[in-house]
Amino acid sequence: MSIKFVAAALAGLLLAGTAFAAAPVSATLQAPLATKSRVVAGGAVWTCEGSSCVAPSAIERTVSVSACRELTKVVGAVSAFGNEAKMLDADSLARCNAGARTR
Repeated sequence: MSIKFVAAALAGLLLAGTAFAAAPVSATLQAPLATKSRVVAGGAVWTCEGSSCVAPSAIERTVSVSACRELTKVVGAVSAFGNEAKMLDADSLARCNAGARTR
């Protein structure tokens, strides 16, 4: 294996990780918020308004049950959570909402 091949492969892996991290993450709230809010949860800064929360860029762990749970503790239960690369399935959403704040 040549050094150029190894370097190209490593660069590809780094760019793939960066692309995932740069994808906005969104959450659809089950009950809309009364006021616009900024929330720090799951390694991201979320802007929440109405029934939607969006983190423009986030770390890879932001699309996870634990990150979703952090967000729901502040804004309440969600009906969808993820980004173009990964969305939480129904079982994951149920675990996420288990500790959600009630409003």
